[in-house]
Amino acid sequence: MTLAGLSLAYQRDRALNTALNVLLLTLGVATMVILVLFSAQLGERFERDARGIDLVVGAKGSPLQLILSSIYQVDVPTGNIPLSTVETLRSDPTIGAVIPLAQGDSFRGFRIVGTEPAYVEHYGGETAQGRLWQAPSEAVLGAEVARRTGAGLGQAFVGSHGMAGDGQAHQETPFRVVGVLAPTGTVLDRLILTSVESVWDVHGIAHAEAGGHEEAHEHEHAAPAANASIRGDHGEAEVTAMLVKYRSPLAAVRLPNFINRQTELQAAAPAVETARLLSLVGVGVDAARGFALLLILTSGLSIFVALYTALRQREADMALLRVMGARPVAIFGQILLEGLLLAAAGALLGVAVGHGVVALAAGAFDQLGDLGLSAFAFEPAEAWIVAGALAMGALAALIPAARVFGVDIADTLQHAS
Repeated sequence: MTLAGLSLAYQRDRALNTALNVLLLTLGVATMVILVLFSAQLGERFERDARGIDLVVGAKGSPLQLILSSIYQVDVPTGNIPLSTVETLRSDPTIGAVIPLAQGDSFRGFRIVGTEPAYVEHYGGETAQGRLWQAPSEAVLGAEVARRTGAGLGQAFVGSHGMAGDGQAHQETPFRVVGVLAPTGTVLDRLILTSVESVWDVHGIAHAEAGGHEEAHEHEHAAPAANASIRGDHGEAEVTAMLVKYRSPLAAVRLPNFINRQTELQAAAPAVETARLLSLVGVGVDAARGFALLLILTSGLSIFVALYTALRQREADMALLRVMGARPVAIFGQILLEGLLLAAAGALLGVAVGHGVVALAAGAFDQLGDLGLSAFAFEPAEAWIVAGALAMGALAALIPAARVFGVDIADTLQHAS
């Protein structure tokens, strides 16, 4: 029998003890893997979606809510702001670009966003099929939207009021799909894009010269923050938020304070708010990481105790192996291999369980899936986690294995008989 076969035979002989040791290590490794996937993927998505956006301007409220709803599309808008604000900011020589967003409706849980082609260009989006919108009621689907809804070119659909898609449907103003975007790995993938004017049309807002004041139809009964319309109290056109790029560093110094002094507006810097969000999340991540490390260390101690106890019970077996010609180094290696096998089983199962939990979480919570959390991506840090688990298993087996060199064959066999 080979050393590996002998090690597996000893593990089967104490199956319950082996299973408990592997389970403990699996839980520790799985927790570490979940944290690695969560922090790495969400951090990367946050950075990718906010890249190139210096400021977000919207209605008064929570700055973090404004960032989450306007850049990451995972929260409800803080309200609406006058359309005139767009041109006011565009006339500022220190501002390079202003991209308006009009939100409030969705289709099968995917948000319908009124904007301009510059929004697609900002994220490097290209049409895989069809073209971008050119006329009212034309819409372009993100890659994920097209995949999950099965919608294609020429298909008509009706948006529903609210971000969750459970509001009243706008049956009188359907959209028609004229394009599907190629995957970008950004927020574009999960949005339905159209013109701002199309969103105004859905909500009965006149927009001749972007300033009509015709009577708007009575809208659904919904909370303003959760289901933001894009009309003012008198039916005038509004937008939900604006994404701003600076042309001059001077804008970063004076613009946020200037905007925040206005009664209707607030300015939020994505870099600041994202850092604040990650720092809040980081406290919980650090605590969970400490707990996972404790589990791994406990499993290492458990492996050490199990091997040490088993080795004392097998001293007669080791003596017989020595009599049969086995060298102490070979027996030492066999015991070390037991520790490595236990650690390898726990590490591999931990990686599998960690990815399985992430898959379940992304499927159960739409927000996590929307933020790009995927169980099918492997991070380099996972290799270090597995290597660390194997090293711990070898270290836990090292002291019990070293006893091989101190065994007195004659005395051991005499006591065994």
